Amino acid sequence: MSLIVMKFGGTSVGSVDRIKNVATLVAKKVDAGHKVIVVVSAMSGETDRLIKLLNEIDEDYSHREYDQLVSTGESASAPLLAQSLISIGHKAKSFTGIQIGMQTDKSHSKARILGVTGERLVKALDEGFVCVVAGFQGFDPESLDITTLGRGGSDTTAVAVAAALKADCCEIYTDVDGVYTADPRIVANAKKIDVISHEEMLELASLGAKVLQSRSVELGMNFNVDIVVLSSLEDLPGTLVTSKEENAVEKVMVTGVTSDKNQSKITISGVPDKPGRASDIFTGLAEANINIDIIIQNTARDGVANISFTLPKTDLVKSLAVCKELAEKVGAISITSNEDIAKVSIVGVGMKSHSGVAAKMFNTLYKNDINIDMISTSEIKISCVIEEKSTERAVKALHDTFIS
Repeated sequence: MSLIVMKFGGTSVGSVDRIKNVATLVAKKVDAGHKVIVVVSAMSGETDRLIKLLNEIDEDYSHREYDQLVSTGESASAPLLAQSLISIGHKAKSFTGIQIGMQTDKSHSKARILGVTGERLVKALDEGFVCVVAGFQGFDPESLDITTLGRGGSDTTAVAVAAALKADCCEIYTDVDGVYTADPRIVANAKKIDVISHEEMLELASLGAKVLQSRSVELGMNFNVDIVVLSSLEDLPGTLVTSKEENAVEKVMVTGVTSDKNQSKITISGVPDKPGRASDIFTGLAEANINIDIIIQNTARDGVANISFTLPKTDLVKSLAVCKELAEKVGAISITSNEDIAKVSIVGVGMKSHSGVAAKMFNTLYKNDINIDMISTSEIKISCVIEEKSTERAVKALHDTFIS
């Protein structure tokens, strides 16, 4: 008897009818002889509704109270699905993050998982229950405060539970039927990928692909959890995300093209060219829990240099305030920012063994009159920062060049 973790997103549980549909899908797994844990998100739109209410009260809200509030969305979905399973004749119990021992650090609104004890899940499974878990939420074991894992955190919950209980597979059900070579809403002829490595999927997720949260893929890679992306609305084959050699995909040069408009850039000008100044700046940003992506420092002239870096647009206001203090600390001259940017990327393990990929990407953007502002590379990806207005055109052109 295998153990399967099934995760359903907000669209999949967005109404009573859809929750009943999910119950039917879960029941089929149980009837086939599997033990099943289900992880659910809040009903579609519920988290946004709660955040809007909080902002109407105070835009400078407490992040502790934010977590207390938004976690209720998942806490509502879980018992609704559990009751749906009970109503069709299956034993089911719902659990919150605290009840399954989902321990996290203290970082409200984007907590990181420390571990999952899972004793109550094991006991319930042994007693023949389907376990329905509220995703996205955990708790700080010191204060016992509720924490949340950030947007898309239910994916991370599902993979963490699968890893902790050594599940045979983690199935992520969404409103799409798998991972595609590009966003089908942008590229009409994007192709579904049958099998993709954790390594490639991690890059795609971190670079803007919205099918899986990057942290969930990282957990899957670290603990060797196979993840299958499936549609909750159609009975279609999905995409297997794996590190197993026997399932390894043929190493095509480029597997996918992705984009991310949640990008902004800060430039700190006139930074004294002395040891430790960059360390002061980026240590300060790290202490403020701000994630930095691409960093460029120009060659110093007249004893000063300019440092530019990209970060999520949602963190820009907070980051500018932090950077103002840091600039004064290091003796920099000025700070500027730009929100009208986006990042386009190509990803593929085959890039390790193919030369000229970067030149081909840059030439494609040049031929389409798209200027490159910043560049970042790794063994299996190349990212370019461009004007936001050119995003869709860039994705289509790169897909045509490397995949179509």
